[in-house]
Amino acid sequence: MSEERLAGLRASLDLAEISPGLYRAPHVGEGRGVVFGGQLLGQAIVATTRTHPTKRVKSVQTVFAKGLKVSDPVDIHVENIYEGRNIGSARVDFIQDGRTCATCLVLTDVAEPDLISHQVPQMPDVATPEKIAQNLSDKAAQWVEAGPHDTIIVDDVDFLDPETVREPNLQLWIRFPDAPSNDATMSRALLSYATDGWLIATSMLPHRGIGQSMAHVSISTGVLTHSLAFHNEFEAGQWLLIDHVSQFAGGGRVYGRGHVYTRDGLLVSSFVQESLVRNFPTGQDPKGKESTIF
Repeated sequence: MSEERLAGLRASLDLAEISPGLYRAPHVGEGRGVVFGGQLLGQAIVATTRTHPTKRVKSVQTVFAKGLKVSDPVDIHVENIYEGRNIGSARVDFIQDGRTCATCLVLTDVAEPDLISHQVPQMPDVATPEKIAQNLSDKAAQWVEAGPHDTIIVDDVDFLDPETVREPNLQLWIRFPDAPSNDATMSRALLSYATDGWLIATSMLPHRGIGQSMAHVSISTGVLTHSLAFHNEFEAGQWLLIDHVSQFAGGGRVYGRGHVYTRDGLLVSSFVQESLVRNFPTGQDPKGKESTIF
């Protein structure tokens, strides 16, 4: 885990209210000059909770229409659609240079008792994070510390290597060790950040000669839509297993899903994502600049 990047993520979720329904916050630096989509998901959750303070965020459906530049501020505009006793909804727009670059539709609710209860699928049978960490190779350990959260990849999969070939699934344990306890909004915001970054890499795994290290360098990638639902309460500071599966790749697009479990097998969140994985369009500069995103 990078403490600097974790501090940057926490700062990006500390929204400053400019006027009623309008917020701003610093960006998480991702090294490409483009705002990471997971940051926007987390900010949408925090902003909507400010609008519906008696409710929790149940789901977020997001369209990323255009890349946002890290170099410029972003207006986070929240429009209340409806708030009833048990269910509410809001729209969150991310506006930069007068253009709406991403839009989230957010559903809120209050906790209610079970009438029926089940979960499918069940949590995969994988080794604990402690056991995996004991056997990590030096190469894998390098990537464990790469992000703002602790990350341990199950089966020591080198998703960066274009020569890695395996089924299109990727499992990893994550946690934010300094996440505040008993803060459902922050736990949701932090987990949403972690769900955004791995399905593109998962989609590449069956294809020799294609790997995550090529993204924004020799091939064009980017998230188009991300839909995330929360099922049960959880603590982002505790280990969570994310199980990714890429179900389709073709026509320059990939589609996949993920499920998130506590270490005792409780399903706490599910998400689906559609993304770009394609050659750079003619005339675009394959150097990771914001102009190459969409």
